[in-house]
Amino acid sequence: MPRQARIDAPGALHHIIIRGNEQRAIFLDDHDRDCFLDRLGRLLIETGTPCFAWCLMTNHVHLLLRTGQVPVAAIMRSLLTGYAQQFNRRYGRYGHLFQNRYKSILCEEEPYLSTLVQYIHLNPIRAGLIKNVAALAAYKYTGHGCLNGNHDYKWQDKQSVLLLFAGKTRIALRKYNDFVSAGIEYGKRPELTGGGLVRSFGGWAEVRAVRDRGERIKGDERILGSSQFVELVLIAADEKMRRTAAYRHHGLDMEKLIRRTADYYKIAEDEMKTNSKAADIVRARALTCYLGVRELGVSATEVARQLNITPAAVSKAIRRGKQIAVAAVMKSIFY
Repeated sequence: MPRQARIDAPGALHHIIIRGNEQRAIFLDDHDRDCFLDRLGRLLIETGTPCFAWCLMTNHVHLLLRTGQVPVAAIMRSLLTGYAQQFNRRYGRYGHLFQNRYKSILCEEEPYLSTLVQYIHLNPIRAGLIKNVAALAAYKYTGHGCLNGNHDYKWQDKQSVLLLFAGKTRIALRKYNDFVSAGIEYGKRPELTGGGLVRSFGGWAEVRAVRDRGERIKGDERILGSSQFVELVLIAADEKMRRTAAYRHHGLDMEKLIRRTADYYKIAEDEMKTNSKAADIVRARALTCYLGVRELGVSATEVARQLNITPAAVSKAIRRGKQIAVAAVMKSIFY
């Protein structure tokens, strides 16, 4: 059975699970962990991607991210490829470091955001690496210590998490820590590590109860959320896929997109690939970055190569391009 395409959209909440190939260790010491976090932090800051929770274990990683201007898949590709190359060089090894496909679960924010923060940050205790919540606050390789002010990671969105509990930081921290402590008794919570009917509804008993009431329910292994949320996500994803397929059917690729955008702004195509700060050229580049990544599904790395700029510049340009890409402009370029 072919793998299903990943689902993503600006503002989407994702629980990312990265595992070592054949369950092998992906971190052998703190140097490895620090290198991974440095790389992760740079990518999240460059792409404007919020991170609400994270945890590094010996052979796997949990991340809770909200899609920013660049698709999560592009960030993960750069993160995992770069770290694997660095790890292999350091230890003189070859071959795959990670499982071929990390797990990416698109999550309904209410009620799962706070619960996933709790679940992810409790991983070291469940694994027996840390004895209790008090010790967890001092542990360097999970976002819990950052939320408690013991470690500082500029890329972690502490404020958004604390605001889930209270408006004042002191009160929010107390409530947050009480909430994390209360989560220990729930154990591994397999319903949070995937989507589908059983996980989203909390077990087969709940699924049967809903069905017995004659309610129509829908589930998908890529999504964690209510039936209505799953359905809305799938509809939006289908519409996006149809648009992308239509563009490709008409032969629209990055080269044609650059040409058409240049024509729209009445500038030379080569000017799009220069460092010029002229207003029309800047707008044309921004629009091309946005449409290339968001509509054509081209990676930020490939867009950067085509325009002779850096992936970080593509991320910034996408934010500007989104404001420019009104319906009339898109119709002129795409059709």
